Formats: sequence, structure tokens, C-alpha cells
Amino acid sequence: MLSRRRLLAAGAAGTFAGLAGSQLDTQLAFAADPAYSGDVLVLLSLRGGFDGLSAVVPAGDPAYYTARPGIAVPKTQLIGGGAFFGLHPALAPLLPYWNSGKLAAVQAVGQPAPNRSHFAAMEELERAAPGTSLRTGWLNRMLGSRGADDLFDAIALGTPRPDRVLDGPASHLALTSIDGLVLTGDDAAKPLAATMAALYQGAPAALGRTAGQLTSALAWAKTKRAAGYTAANGASYPATELGGALRDVARLIKANAGLMTATVDCGDWDMHENLGIAEPGRQMHDQLAKLAGALAAFATDLGPDGLRRVTLVTVSEFGRRVAQNGSSGLDHGYGNAMFVLGGGVRGGKVYGSWPGLAAGQLRDGDLAVTTDYRAVIGEILRARCGVGDLSAVFPGVSPSALGLVTAR
Repeated sequence: MLSRRRLLAAGAAGTFAGLAGSQLDTQLAFAADPAYSGDVLVLLSLRGGFDGLSAVVPAGDPAYYTARPGIAVPKTQLIGGGAFFGLHPALAPLLPYWNSGKLAAVQAVGQPAPNRSHFAAMEELERAAPGTSLRTGWLNRMLGSRGADDLFDAIALGTPRPDRVLDGPASHLALTSIDGLVLTGDDAAKPLAATMAALYQGAPAALGRTAGQLTSALAWAKTKRAAGYTAANGASYPATELGGALRDVARLIKANAGLMTATVDCGDWDMHENLGIAEPGRQMHDQLAKLAGALAAFATDLGPDGLRRVTLVTVSEFGRRVAQNGSSGLDHGYGNAMFVLGGGVRGGKVYGSWPGLAAGQLRDGDLAVTTDYRAVIGEILRARCGVGDLSAVFPGVSPSALGLVTAR
């Protein structure tokens, strides 16, 4: 598999075809060194502005119920959590992982400064280097720090265009799915892949290697399609784009191909109206249920041994306003919540410094940010992924000292 720049350099005219969802974008990166012993980092971007206050409810803060008289989650419906926080009932499929200490949350996290523009905020979230001239994505910088620049370095699964988070010199390729990795028009009557292999046979190494990567990737995908895939441990993925994407991520992790990182996008979190009460059939409830179902299937499929070498973390461009609006929804806000799932997570609790929701504690009507999202990810990168020099990934940021994960 090869990056778009390498594909163009080779002069290949084929395109990769498959089913791409408008709300889904999955990206994968493979280690240049198959002996990589760090965790597979799975970055799940909840696009649209995730409302962390609905998912990880600050039930112990009375201002929460005052600000949301029509959409607050009643204390009697909360699950997990503790004396102060509770989880939305739609997250019930994840409760076993919360109770067993494999799932945690971090509250009041976000970017260094508020930004209520979806596009600008997501760009800054993925560049993750405010105040610098860096234009690469932070995940690409992480790959570079780990020496990932060879076969299966990075794959974007679910879209023909990778996210900004993977922009940069480390190789990355966009494809729609594992089974969708084909060269358009390649069939018995038009053997394009075989013709390409013959065309570059004996070519200079710079070109021959690229063509070889392409044909090897196509052959690998063909083998995987023929073998099929059955989830393990009775896992049942929901028939959603997110479910299909996480199924492919688990499939690749278990293939032991040297996977370093995977990114998955999940949309539909921009709920300006009719967010709904915490009951089935309501917008937030059903969206959280889909998220929880897909994550629970992913963890079940991996099993304890597989999950032991995986850390999944959620991010979103911003949170929502504390107070509901006149349409029983929530407008763009600031502070948010993150979830962390994995075998090395010290779970079953909510981390972070809670700033409070009283009027004088808000940031222009929003939940204040007390923990930089980059510091949370930085702690994971250092403890679980072997990144020693965090400044190369997040300039000027020190890893958090939350104790969120154990060191490998």
C-alpha cells in the first residue's frame, strides 16, 4: 500500500473503489517495524460537536439541571459513574467495560482556546500546534517519531481523502474498506494489476517499489476478501457505518500486520434542536446507543488479549453550550468529555478537574476547559505507545499526570 504522492509518482491511473459513508472516515497506519510493541492507538473523532455533558452527566452539580430543564438526564436513569458523575443510560453496552476498569472518561477537556466553527475547530484539533507554523497533522508527526514510513504505514479506510490529522510526510493511503480495496476496472478482461506489475518489472527501485506496494496491497486485500471475517467471542457489530469501520479495525489488529494507529470518524452530533430526553427514539439517546453498541462489539471481538494492546480515545472539535436553547437543543460550546477504552486504562472513573457550571464558573456560557486534550493524548502516547519526545508531536505541551493509563 502506498501514499497518494507515491501513487502519483508511479504514474498509476487506477483508483480505489468501495462504499464510503458521508459520516464515516476511517484511517489506519501500519508500523514500518513489525516488531512495534506499543499499543494500537485508535482515534475516534465524534464530528459535529459532541455533548459531553449528556454522556458524562455532572449530576452532583445542581446548575446542570437548572440549565437544561427539558433535556437533562434524571439522576434515577444514570448508570456507572459515582457520587458526582453518571453515564447516560444509552451507554449501557459499555457498562461491563466501565465496571471492569477498561473504560474511563475525562471531563472538562478541550482545545486551548474556544472556536465554535466546525471547520476551523476541527482543523486546529487535528493540526494540534497553535501558535506555530506547523501545518502537518499531529498523528502524522507521531508516525514520523516512530519511524513509520514503509509498507502499510498509514491507510485511510472509509474515504478517498484522509483527514488533516494524517497530513504530512509519513505515508498514508485512503481506501473505503478492506473488502473494497480494488483497482477500479481490474478484471479478467482487463487485468490492470497484472499489467502494472509487468510494466514496472525491472524498473528503477524508486518506481518498482511503489508499484510493488500497490500490487502487494491488492493481492493482500483479495486474500482477505476470499477468507472473509467472523467476529470472535460472540461479538455482534451493529449494521452502521461506525460498526463496519470498527469491525475492519479489529480485523486488521488481529491480522498482526504491525498496525500502529487507526482513526475513525463518526458524525451526526450537531444537535441544535430536539436533542431529546434520555429515552429510545430520541436523537441523543439513539446516537449514543449506536456509539456504545459499536464500541462494545469492538472490545468484545478483540477479547481481553486483543484489548490489552489497544487504546481507543474519543475527541470532538468542541462541546455544546451548558444551557439548552429555545429549540430544545444545544448550540456550539467549548469544554467537553473524552472516553478512553483499552486494556491499559485505569477505568471505572471520571478524570479531570471539574470547574463547575454556576454562572461565574463558565467560559462565556460554556463549560470551561481545565485539561488540554493534547495532554490527555500525550499521556497515552508516552505510557502506551513509546513516544519519548512528546514535543515532536504536540509542541509546548506536557503529558497529563492524570494516571489515566498504566505504563507498558
